[in-house]
Order: sequence, then structure tokens, then C-alpha cells
Amino acid sequence: MAAMTQLTEAQIRELIQGPGEVEWSYEMRRQCQEILPNLLLGPLQVSKSLETLKSLKVTHIVCIRDAKEAFSVRPRFPEHFQYMTLDVQDSEEQNLIRLFPNAKNFIDAAILQGGRVLVHCNGGISLSPSFVVMYVMQHLNLAWEDALHLVQNRRYCISPNGGFLTQIKEYESIYKAHNAVAQFPVQPRTTTRRKREAEEGEDERDESPKRMLVTDDDDGDDDGDDAMES
Repeated sequence: MAAMTQLTEAQIRELIQGPGEVEWSYEMRRQCQEILPNLLLGPLQVSKSLETLKSLKVTHIVCIRDAKEAFSVRPRFPEHFQYMTLDVQDSEEQNLIRLFPNAKNFIDAAILQGGRVLVHCNGGISLSPSFVVMYVMQHLNLAWEDALHLVQNRRYCISPNGGFLTQIKEYESIYKAHNAVAQFPVQPRTTTRRKREAEEGEDERDESPKRMLVTDDDDGDDDGDDAMES
């Protein structure tokens, strides 16, 4: 999914605010919500219903789980959907930034192919929302607060833990630095015409015949011989 850099400031603000007519209810935390076109965020419960997934036209699923939840939070319909499974500790010490690029590539490739992606963890409260916030932030070139608000305005119950929130903040500077480097790729070094001509001139001088040097002693000997012969 190409980044929406062509949106105006007003359009970005409207996108962050989300659909204002939605009235959030407790039951909605058991459902999934569309955060961006073809990107859904929700809990385990949605991923367990083949009927629900098909009705949502889901094609790809990012299953994020704590290792101890592997017996229940797992790919259930591999014959119907393409899965990416991430084992992530739901603790403040877990490094999300290291795992995020592969998840982003999976989501991008799926949507580029015309697919729809569900990102879920167990409750859809902390783990999976953290990944989706980072994705939204980079995809729309947003500040971390705006990305967080955009996701919260569609799934009101999200609450990344303190460690994840710190990493979301850190990722803003990481992705912006990456974008800056991408805009100014390193150019291969080229030799200027003047420098090439100078180097070629040096080569020609090096290859010219060496001139014989005449010493003072040689001159003296020659003068002596000429005097004796006169």
C-alpha cells in the first residue's frame, strides 16, 4: 500500500478523527474494526470464526501472541488464509521495533495484491494495536500521537502498555530518518573531466624517455681531452 503523502493537512486531520457517528459499546471490543482501507484490527475471537473472516473478505492474517498463548492464539484456517505468526512477550521489555519491519512488509505485500489483512492478538488491546499504530504512523507519515489517536478513534479500547508506547514514540524518529535517507541516496563517486585529464597527463609524462644527465666531472674530462688534442 503506497503511502498517502498526497493528502492535504485537512484530509489528514479528518482521517485521524475517524467516523464521528460511531457510538462505542463494550461488545465492540469483541469485533474487529477497519483502521485503514483493507487493514483490520481486532481480538482473537474474530480470528476463530471462518464465517466472520469470509464475510469481512479477509485474505491475510497477522497472528500476534505471547508464547504461553500459543495453544489458543494460533492460525486456525491455513487452507483459507495466508498467515504471519509473531511470538511476542506481552511485557514492557519486549522489543517490538525489531519485529515490526517483517510485519509491515507482510501487510504491504498483501494489500498490494488486492488483499485484506486482519491483525490480531488475544484481546486486541495492547500487542496488535502497537504494531498497527506503528504501521499507520509510517504509512501516513504521522507523528506518533496522531497515529495513536487515529487507531483509538476506530477501536476505542486499545491501550498499549508503557514499554510499547515508549517504542512507538521512538519509532517516529526511526522511520523519519529512514525516509530522509531514502530521499537522498548516496551517489557513486565520479571522476571529473579535469581530474581525468590531469591523471592522463601524468601518465604521459611518466612514459616519456628519460633524458641523460651530464655531470660536471664529465664536462671537465671532455675539456681536458680536447686541449691535449689541440
